[in-house]
Amino acid sequence: MDISLQQVGYSYAKGTPFEKKALYEVNATIKSGSYTAVIGHTGSGKSTLLLHLNGLLKPTEGVVQVGDIKITSETKGKELKSIRQHVGIVFQFPEHQLFEETVEKDIMFGPLNFGVPVEEARERAHALIKLLGLPEDVAEKSPFDLSGGQMRRVAIAGVLAFKPSILILDEPTAGLDPRGRKEIMELFHRLHEEENLTTILVTHSMEDAAKYADQILVMHEGRSVMAGPPQEVFADADKLKTYRLGLPRSVAFQRDIEKLFGKELNMLALTEEQLAAAIAEALTKEGER
Repeated sequence: MDISLQQVGYSYAKGTPFEKKALYEVNATIKSGSYTAVIGHTGSGKSTLLLHLNGLLKPTEGVVQVGDIKITSETKGKELKSIRQHVGIVFQFPEHQLFEETVEKDIMFGPLNFGVPVEEARERAHALIKLLGLPEDVAEKSPFDLSGGQMRRVAIAGVLAFKPSILILDEPTAGLDPRGRKEIMELFHRLHEEENLTTILVTHSMEDAAKYADQILVMHEGRSVMAGPPQEVFADADKLKTYRLGLPRSVAFQRDIEKLFGKELNMLALTEEQLAAAIAEALTKEGER
């Protein structure tokens, strides 16, 4: 299902002396089945924006539309339940959301809450334990007896268990070492492709945005200021700099190489692998002359 934001504004504590405007006239379209990265400096409105996509926040102004369902300031709480069946959010440090006495019960909680029969919920839990690379015997263990990486995978399984068609990832690798970070990001990418999910990644990592996303949305001071494919967004280093954002390492290194040799490569290298291939191709062509 497509997602659209039309002139969306949001104020925390609206109508009080502590009112603070967080979003201003945000317009964006996220196509069904796409992988969109939302980037921006700290305080740009990224996390506030994502909380609108399953109704945890309602816009003060404008309309958020998820599929056929519209969310406005007047939308009632009971009308949001159907949206939450389709939209799953993996927050930063999702392991902090664990609370049940066993891993199996924790993963089953979401489906049971949406009316899934017990046996089906249990089957989903065990399938996800296997899918996420956890040992089968963790099902009867307390989630709090697991390692930090395993706890995070259990929390992710709890989100996936009610089979959302839209998956929102809010800095999902926060606090992980490089190996764990890569494993989790590759897992989400595989799930995106195999389950045909609409994936929205909120991240500070320009490398992850460049590598995994097919669309980029740039937020700055509560506004949506750029949108487009990674090749287009990361080609404009000067504009990104005005929004206090840098380039992916591969693109920055490419610009340094091009400046050094006075010649542009034939493509924008969004990953280190693409950069190596582009340099090899340029050297081959130079050697043939």
